[in-house]
Amino acid sequence: MTYTGLDRKSYEEAVAATRDRRMQWWREARFGLFIHYGLYSVLGRHEWAMAVGNYPVELYEQLVDGFRPAPDCAKRWAELARKAGMKYAVLTSRHHEGFSLWDSEANPWNSVRCGPGRDIVGEFVAACRAEGLGVGLYSSLMDWHHPDAGRAAYDREARLRFQDYIRALNRELVTQYGIDVLWYDVAQPMEHWEGWDSLSLNQMVRDLKPDIILNNRSRLDEDFGTPEERVTAEAAGRDWEACMTFNGLSWGYLDVAQTANYAYNGQGILRMLNTAAHGAGNLLLNIGPPADGSVPQDALAPLEAVGRWLARHGEAAYGLVDRCDVRRCSGIAGTSRRGRTLYLWCWVWPDDGTLRIGGFRTAVRGVRLLGSDVKPGFEQDQYAITITDLPSENPDPELGVGVIAVEFEEEPAYIFASRYPQLHGGQVYPDWR
Repeated sequence: MTYTGLDRKSYEEAVAATRDRRMQWWREARFGLFIHYGLYSVLGRHEWAMAVGNYPVELYEQLVDGFRPAPDCAKRWAELARKAGMKYAVLTSRHHEGFSLWDSEANPWNSVRCGPGRDIVGEFVAACRAEGLGVGLYSSLMDWHHPDAGRAAYDREARLRFQDYIRALNRELVTQYGIDVLWYDVAQPMEHWEGWDSLSLNQMVRDLKPDIILNNRSRLDEDFGTPEERVTAEAAGRDWEACMTFNGLSWGYLDVAQTANYAYNGQGILRMLNTAAHGAGNLLLNIGPPADGSVPQDALAPLEAVGRWLARHGEAAYGLVDRCDVRRCSGIAGTSRRGRTLYLWCWVWPDDGTLRIGGFRTAVRGVRLLGSDVKPGFEQDQYAITITDLPSENPDPELGVGVIAVEFEEEPAYIFASRYPQLHGGQVYPDWR
């Protein structure tokens, strides 16, 4: 299949025709690591420091002298992702500041020809492959260092030069590293895909790497949506990945000692992961390493705890889950679903040994407790399912979130409790079998 030369409608139809095959691994992965690493890590004042601090290019360039990634930093990132139960990782190959982390011919201001003298992108890709992770590279469409970046909005010649520059950068990333995901960001200053000539750009990328997955930030919808700093399902039938900072403050490095109270704990990460699984989407959770590339200390313990939790309960999160319509069958549990099996992520454990869930009109086949030999029982009538014989103590020693799997005879039919007819004196399910 050749994409170049297709009009937009034909291109989108061709992309859609291969989407299920290309994205199967990504849809099953559920959980990924985002890594924001660049010269802003030296400042420790947010990844937009160059812009919000109004740094002249010449002054900002001096930060390269303090950019000293440790020899094994990429290996540590990949190891953390694996231990956290993540299945892929995405690195900022070049953020808006314009500093490339590979030996770019298109952009000589890079980590091989300046500063550390190393191909950080190459090290990252190799480390991810060694850990069995999918590989994504973030590629900003904005560049504060390039002289044509601002003029491109109103000067046609500058725009053409800048488009050529962006095309050359992304050609290098796709051809030199064999990546799985290309993660665009911030299509500024042009406000429409035509201004970026995104159709031509993405056609080039797909012709070079037919199996690649693209996000929607080149102002074309492409393969998946990217809600930012909110974990929320997009429209039904649309693949999505929520990208989240680790502290709600910055993607780039901030002093951990001052931000520890803002960082997510393991339970907070599970809440986000549950929402992703509930809505058949993904969670891309970020870390912002300091200048030496080390993993921020506030991320280590929570992520490793989540990884241990997933080793016991991953059935409820990974794989081709179904978008779940079950909202509030219980006041103390979140939900995810795969086919006929509903998973109850119990934020509060029912220590009396029973859990009542309402709203289902489908017969239950059986109940399991993930990661445990305990065999719960159940009772079902036209009003509710009561799960019985649960352990009185929380069965999850890691994060206190036990998971109960309820297997139905067929795909469960559910009606939210606020619609129950018995609120008005009637039978709930007169046709319940």
